Amino acid sequence: MPRLTAAHVFAGLLLASALLDAQAATVIPLKGQPPEQIQADTAACQSQAGTQASTPATSEESHTGGRARGAAKGAVAGAAAAQVRGKQHEELYDQASDEAKQEYRQEQARQTAAAGAAVGASQQRQERRADRKEEQSNEQNNANAQQAYANCMSARGYSIAP
Repeated sequence: MPRLTAAHVFAGLLLASALLDAQAATVIPLKGQPPEQIQADTAACQSQAGTQASTPATSEESHTGGRARGAAKGAVAGAAAAQVRGKQHEELYDQASDEAKQEYRQEQARQTAAAGAAVGASQQRQERRADRKEEQSNEQNNANAQQAYANCMSARGYSIAP
């Protein structure tokens, strides 16, 4: 077994810590591995654990304003539907005053705006739940990758210190 000097240990620790910034861990060679071997083992274990590609995906959308967007869409849809319904009953619709027609369209718009707000809020909650679930999954994947990396390095004769 080669003799391990303080310079070798220091060089190995320095090299290993530089390579492991993403892991935020310190690699301590237990079998006197030279810096080249530490570098090769680190790269192999990172590749095996998949840690190099485990950057969490983040959603750029804030998922806010769902109620307002839903209400706006609902109001437009309600007013359009009221106009279409009015045209279907043209003989009655034509006899109504312009004020009554406007009131009817506004009432339909209000009703569908309320429904649209409820739907928009529901969609917003679902999106937020999906984001939280994805975030938890990413955290679990990162933890699994870090554990796989530590296990690989341990099997190759290293100690990993956080």
